[in-house]
Amino acid sequence: MNIQNLSSYDPFADTGEDHVAAVDADSDEKKQAKTQERYVHIRIQQRNGRKTLTTLQGLPKGYDLKKLLKAFKKEFACNGTLVDDEELGQVIQLQGDQRQKVSSFLIEDGIPKQDVKVHGF
Repeated sequence: MNIQNLSSYDPFADTGEDHVAAVDADSDEKKQAKTQERYVHIRIQQRNGRKTLTTLQGLPKGYDLKKLLKAFKKEFACNGTLVDDEELGQVIQLQGDQRQKVSSFLIEDGIPKQDVKVHGF
């Protein structure tokens, strides 16, 4: 007898990395933080009605976020801001759905395509 609906679901299975349960919880947290630091995450958030926000996090330390934000605002004709988050550090927020524009901008700027993760509906 094989019951298939009781198998566990791994939400990180689509990232292509192996997430094996570690014996030590601290080493698992460090490993997860290290893999998240490598990627640049571009997400979309629903505000109210049809309004959306695009968030950008995980940029390498060599980039000046204020200058990058200014370039995004000028290139995409939208408003934006820098937000300090306790867990994520500094996050760039842009008005509207700018995911594809931001990803192509970053890839042209020299960030490898496999390091840019675009999330959202």
